Amino acid sequence: MGWRKFRYLTIVGLLFTLSSCSSDSNVESLINDRQSAASYISQADQMYTQREDLARLQQGIVFLRQAAVADPDSYDAAWRLAKFNYYMATHIDGSERDQRLRDGIAAGKTAVQLQGDKPEGHFWLGANYGGSLESSTVAGLASLDDVRKEMETVLKINEGYQDGSAYMVLGLVDLKAPKIVGGDPQKAVSELEKGLRFGKTNAFLRLHLAEAYQAVGRSSEARQQLNTILSMTPDPSYLPELKEAQTQARQILDKIK
Repeated sequence: MGWRKFRYLTIVGLLFTLSSCSSDSNVESLINDRQSAASYISQADQMYTQREDLARLQQGIVFLRQAAVADPDSYDAAWRLAKFNYYMATHIDGSERDQRLRDGIAAGKTAVQLQGDKPEGHFWLGANYGGSLESSTVAGLASLDDVRKEMETVLKINEGYQDGSAYMVLGLVDLKAPKIVGGDPQKAVSELEKGLRFGKTNAFLRLHLAEAYQAVGRSSEARQQLNTILSMTPDPSYLPELKEAQTQARQILDKIK
């Protein structure tokens, strides 16, 4: 073997070795990043169980942001960011609320881009869209059609997601929107009743169904739903939501007695 040929083969072998090492290093780095992201998400989930303390919820958001930095392709981090920000937005006021909705929408869009065939991203994107429509200081982020589109997509993927919550949001849109832009209390009743097939333990779905019944003059059925909420057995995973729904149920009952 000539010297030139030997040197050529040596260089090729060295380049192959370096390329192989680089590839192995990249794979190892990717695995480590995903493991770090999974750890941050797990910590965030722990914080969410204590979400009534908004400082804990904020810590959860910080963990999810760290997960997203570690693994920008993490669908689980993206949809949770949309969910956590929505919860925060519905429990605070002012400019901070508006920013949470913007952050929630951005995270929801990322989740949908990453895995548009799953329900979580669509649902929490739609929820944040809906929240932005209720704020007079957040303009142009979404329309009623945007909310409907996301919830209808959820129904196509998983009709019973979150105990019928997509039907609940559609019902709320029909209940709260002015008639001139498509609001229809009777249609709201229909949507919410469909959701009840999947959400017998969904306190907020029952609460909004009671509101819809009241809007169309079916007060006795509204009272029935409200009393059901007050007698529901607490689910530890949704205790904050049940407490809020029961508080509102009592307030509505006082008005319609």
